[in-house]
Amino acid sequence: MTAKTLNLLAVPGATLHYEVTGSGPMLLLIADGDSDSGAFDSITGELATEYTVVAYDPRGNSRSQYVGNPEGDAVAVSTADALALIDLLSPNAPAFVFGTGTGAITGLDLITHHPDRVRMLVAHEPPCIELLPDATDACSFFEDVHDTYLREGVPMAQLLYAGGTGLDEDDLPAPEDLRPEYRELLNRTAANAETYFAHKLIPFTTYKPDLNALVEQSDKIVPAAGRQAAAHLPARPVSILPTHLGWPVVSFPGPHTGYASHPTPFATLLTQVLEAELT
Repeated sequence: MTAKTLNLLAVPGATLHYEVTGSGPMLLLIADGDSDSGAFDSITGELATEYTVVAYDPRGNSRSQYVGNPEGDAVAVSTADALALIDLLSPNAPAFVFGTGTGAITGLDLITHHPDRVRMLVAHEPPCIELLPDATDACSFFEDVHDTYLREGVPMAQLLYAGGTGLDEDDLPAPEDLRPEYRELLNRTAANAETYFAHKLIPFTTYKPDLNALVEQSDKIVPAAGRQAAAHLPARPVSILPTHLGWPVVSFPGPHTGYASHPTPFATLLTQVLEAELT
């Protein structure tokens, strides 16, 4: 198995925990919402045979702690963190980027403002609900989740969020059948939930992509969604992107978290998508 190194990077307002595996062109993996680098553990090994795989805990999650109070535009700050990692680990070449959920929004913002630092972006289910014809209803749902968090706390907000986004349908094994490292991941994400609801939910779900800028980079953007998640709210906006970019949505195996539930076919397809750029 390819060795993994664990590292820390000090950035303004936080210290980022990141993990590096493999060799070759840099592939940056950006996790969703309250998740962290551990979400990608099941696919890192296969990807690392061709790429220098870099996964990190997004600012405020797990081992990437805030320094002081969270400040600034959450999306812009997340983009700056991704850029800092690319500049550190691939200073002379652009990086491949795979982002899922809010991580995909970070990827879209990154390629909008720093297109020269991104070789290809696979945007997996970015919840850019402003693109939807029923955007007002979608915004109201996420505002209701946020208000529920403020009134009733994290558990009730999680129940509402999971039901409205389809996460309660994800096909995960029973807790006792999960690998120990995945149980540890779930424990960390549970601890991250308050940070997500307090500081990230509304800024990311109200993000308005610059479609004109994305069209200029359309040859480097691949919209993607899980087969079992395509009809769920967070995945629906990605079906709008092809009308602007000209790429069809690439259908990945499994639900939103297919990288964890179907790791081998997910990693194989992701490698094929990335190789399409190399040929």
